[in-house]
Amino acid sequence: MDLDRFAADAPDDDAPGDGRVCVVATQPDTFERCREGFYPAPRSYDRTRADFEYVAFYRTAPVSAVTHYARVTARTEQTRGEPGPMDESDWESLIDPFSEERVVVVFEFDELVPLDAPVENDLNGVRGAWYCTVADLRAAGTLSALRERAET
Repeated sequence: MDLDRFAADAPDDDAPGDGRVCVVATQPDTFERCREGFYPAPRSYDRTRADFEYVAFYRTAPVSAVTHYARVTARTEQTRGEPGPMDESDWESLIDPFSEERVVVVFEFDELVPLDAPVENDLNGVRGAWYCTVADLRAAGTLSALRERAET
């Protein structure tokens, strides 16, 4: 169970229902960086060019569910070795295991908003990026229900 959603200081789930969301998979290391306000994606990934206002996070572990979302406040292109939101340890843990690309787009966002009810994994997780609305996230109890509503 994700106790974050019960924290008194968690932001309210008050985003507009028609807000467009990009749902991405995050491993524990990546999700911890999301808590710090950023999520990087290699520039070659389609999501770096897609139009959306929010990012939602499917956590591969320990819960295997979409548990949080956040409003995107900036998209910053960063080249490895140059100044930007990420330092070398971020590159090593967040990019190197998945890509050899030297340029990423770092999505920066507001504080994570816990969903009142996580979207539970009843499939094989989230692969790539799924696009839906905030209302879709709130209504879907399972990934299969979300996939029916989402563009994948």
